[in-house]
This record gives sequence, C-alpha cells and structure tokens, in this order.
Amino acid sequence: MRNRNANIFLRGTAIFLLIVATVLTISSLVGYSRQRNNYPSGMTMGGVPIGGLDPQAASQRVLQVYKTPIQIQYNGDIIQIDPTSVGFQLDIDSMLAAADLNRTGGAFWSGFWDYIWNRNPAPQAVPLRATIAEDRLRAYLQTEIAPRYDQPPSPAQPIPGSTSFTHGQPGLVLDIDHAVPLLEDALRSPTNRSVTITSTQNAATSRPTLKNLEILMKQVVTTSGFDGIIGVDMLDLQNGQEIHFALDKGQELSVAPDVAFTASSTIKIPILVSYFIQHGTASVDDSVNTKILNMIHKSDNVASDDVMRELDPDTGPLVVSQDMNTLGLQNTFMAGFFYTGAPRLKSFSTPANQRTDITTQPDSYNQTTSSDMAILLEDIYQCSETGGGALVAAFPNKMNKDVCKHIIYYLEQDKIGVLIEAGVPEGTQVAMKHGWIPGSDGILHDVSAAGIVYSPGGNFVLSAYTYHPIQNLFDVTNPLIANLTRAVYNYFNLASQ
Repeated sequence: MRNRNANIFLRGTAIFLLIVATVLTISSLVGYSRQRNNYPSGMTMGGVPIGGLDPQAASQRVLQVYKTPIQIQYNGDIIQIDPTSVGFQLDIDSMLAAADLNRTGGAFWSGFWDYIWNRNPAPQAVPLRATIAEDRLRAYLQTEIAPRYDQPPSPAQPIPGSTSFTHGQPGLVLDIDHAVPLLEDALRSPTNRSVTITSTQNAATSRPTLKNLEILMKQVVTTSGFDGIIGVDMLDLQNGQEIHFALDKGQELSVAPDVAFTASSTIKIPILVSYFIQHGTASVDDSVNTKILNMIHKSDNVASDDVMRELDPDTGPLVVSQDMNTLGLQNTFMAGFFYTGAPRLKSFSTPANQRTDITTQPDSYNQTTSSDMAILLEDIYQCSETGGGALVAAFPNKMNKDVCKHIIYYLEQDKIGVLIEAGVPEGTQVAMKHGWIPGSDGILHDVSAAGIVYSPGGNFVLSAYTYHPIQNLFDVTNPLIANLTRAVYNYFNLASQ
C-alpha cells in the first residue's frame, strides 16, 4: 500500500514538474518572442542606443538626434545650423534594414537557449549611413556665415587736412577649407555636435577706395584757399578708373559737358601729337628736334608756331584741331597761331564752351577740358606701352609704340619743379606740360598742368585746370596742383607716403 502511494506521489510530482516546465517554457518562448520583436540590449544605430526599442521607436530616436542643429562657435558668436540646410541626408531605411538583420538574422532556438540562460548577445553596432553635399555646405558657409560674421579688412582712410591716408586694418575671414571637415564630423556625430571654426587674418586693403581718394582731392581744393573754378581729371592707367570733378568756390559743378578752359601752353601736347601723326619720327632732324624741345621744355610760342607750320604753313592750327576731333576730343582746338596779331582761322563751338551756367572766359584761340587732356595723355601712354589704344585705332598707319615713346620723351623734358612735379618724390618720371598765360588785362587768370606720372605703386594721369576771374595767385594754385598730385601719388604708394 505504501509503495502504491509513493508511486502515485512520484507520478503526480513528475506531472506537476512537467506542467511547470511546460508553462515556464511557453512563458519563456513568449518572452523571447516579444524581445525578438525589439532590438537587443546594447545595440546602437549610428552611435545612438536603440536596445529594447522597436523599429519605429528606434527610427524616431535616431532621426531626433541627427536632426538636432549643430552649434558653431565663430569669432565669439554662437550659430545654430539645421543639418538639412547644409545637405545632410540620413539614410534611415538602410540602417533599419541592417539593424533588423541583426535582430532576426540569428537562429531562433540558439537565441532562445541563450535567453533561457540569461546570456545576452554581444552588443551590435549599426554604422551611420548618411550623405553630406559638400558643395551645399561650402555654399552655406560662403553665403550665410562669412558675410554675416567675417570681419573684413578696412581700407585706408583719408586724413582730413592732409594729402595722406591712414593705413588700413587687417580683417578676419572664415577659413572655409578648415571648417568643412570639422562640420562634416559634427554632422556625423550623435554626441559631439558643437564645433569651433577658425578664421584667417586677411591683410589690410593696400589701397583706399577710389571714392576716398576723390573725397581727399576735393578736401585739398576746399582747404587750399583757392576760390576760383577748377576742373580735375585723374585716370588710373592700370584699370582705366577715373576721378573727374569740377568745383566753383568749393561747390560742385556738373561735368556733363565738361568745363571749357583756356588751354594755354598745355595745347602744345596736341601740337606735339599732331606733328608725329602727320610726319612720324623719320622727319625729326636736328632742326625739328630743337623746335620741339623749345616748344615743350621752354614753352616757346615761336617754336610752337614753327612746329605747326610743319603741319601746314597756313592752317597748321586747324590740322591740330582736326586730329583731336578724329580722336573724339570735341572740346579741344587750336584756332590760330601764337604770334601776336595772328588771325583766328576758325570759330569753334564745343559742348563745353556752349554752357550757360558757368564760364572761365576761355581763349577763343585755344581751349580744352581737364577730361579731354587726360584722355589724350592716356591714349599716348597706352600707345607707348602696348602699341594699341585710341591713337593707333584712329591713325593705324601713322601711330605706333615707337612714335608714342618719342612723344613721352619730349613731354619728360618739361622739367620746371612746380605743379605736378612738385607733388612727387624727386626722381619720379613725369611726362607733362604746364600752362599759364596772362589775360588781355595783363593779369594771370589761368594756371594748368597735365601729365603722366610713373610711380612704383601704379601709373596715373592727372589733368588740372584752374581759372580765377580776378587774379589767379600762383602761390595758391601751384601748391594746390602739387598737393592734388601728392594725394594721388600717396593713393598709389600708401607704404611710402
């Protein structure tokens, strides 16, 4: 009886244990199946922990991390950047596919056996899969960051009451080549999304703006004590940029059309040019050479008449006028010879001398404007340097580089030590012509100078014409033109001002 009861007990115990084992097994299978629906503990996707999350929750977590703006520190400013604005694109689908393969790719029963024995699988890491459009990143830095946060170099500024400029200050500009890889690393990092980008020092602007030079030149005029009419034209011979203005007692005058002035001896530049247009260099014998030197160096009117007679014994001045008209210089003419009592061969109406708002009482025998003379000198310079330009275009079979170098040579002989020459360092190459002449009342009213200045920092033309209705004091006008020249020279040669 006892053995029977013992067997019943053992049988019941076995059944009970079997039932318990079955229940535990089923429960474990349910738990394992549920766990298998989520990503295993320790798993990361693109460096973001996703263990225990289902695919949807994991996707949201990863997107949330990588959509977080990255933070830039630049020149003391903190800037937030949306990753999508710089071309960052997360490939979440391929990362989920790789994560799912790790989640479900292993054998079910071996995984279940590990689950029963509480053996966690080795942590799996799904690498980040994303693209960055570097061109968009660079464009963003160039158009959004640099313009707002760079510190551009400041140009030199004119010093009021002087002919000099302050030196410019260096600036700080974004080092884009250095910033791009740093930002790419930050975009790809789930945790380190803050980066400091650097700038490089940009040298100070070596030259003031042309507008600042114009301001300084006008200040030179207004502080000079000159209260007449002045016309000024400056041409940058490197790039053709121009400053052109006229003032009457310090007030702006229109230069469209330009202001007509008595050309006086500066008209000898057109005479010189016309001689070489008509005769070239082959005809320059000792006699002609002497006449030209006397015309330019001594400003001899008798020699000037002789040179014009080489053009035509009776109408040489009109040949000069026609040549200037061919060059497009409508306001420059020579209407008669210099000698006393010479008849006026023709009356000239020009856009400049037909103005009714202002007059300098220009001589009806010879006139020009500051812009006409500047353009003529620029044409001579370009011809002498390159063998091209308007002179060669207008007179292709007569003007060339060699001819124009002869013209420059003769203009270099006008060495008087005042006006333009007084505004440049000693030894500076200057090809110029000065001009002044008393009016019919015997009083000096017109003083002018026009020339090419060759300087280490750049070559330029300066043409300045002055008129005073009462008396043009040379002690005022001479330093005025010298200081205008000095201001322009300093503009081109800031380091040596």
